[in-house]
Amino acid sequence: MTTTSSAWYSARFTMREPRADQPAGEAELAPRLRRALQLVYAVDGVVAVRVWHWGPNVAVGVRGGAWASPTDLVRRVKAAVAGLREPGEAWDFGVLEDPTCWRPGETT
Repeated sequence: MTTTSSAWYSARFTMREPRADQPAGEAELAPRLRRALQLVYAVDGVVAVRVWHWGPNVAVGVRGGAWASPTDLVRRVKAAVAGLREPGEAWDFGVLEDPTCWRPGETT
């Protein structure tokens, strides 16, 4: 991956194929990051994913269903994307907060 700015990717925005009428501001998702999203969403129990990429760093945040243990979910996500890691990269994994628990004006 060769990028100098940080960016986050979500399947809702980036999993679609590029279109001819795609706005100039929308960056095309790198194939490897697209594959990471696909692999993570294939993990049983994952309901939402965010992938951040900046320089040699990648962070993956997941939200699981009510039936999914966060510890087990992160373990399975790490295993799912292990083949995408390249030498010299740092990958971090975590659990996304539930948006229903957030209130406007609240900071985390």
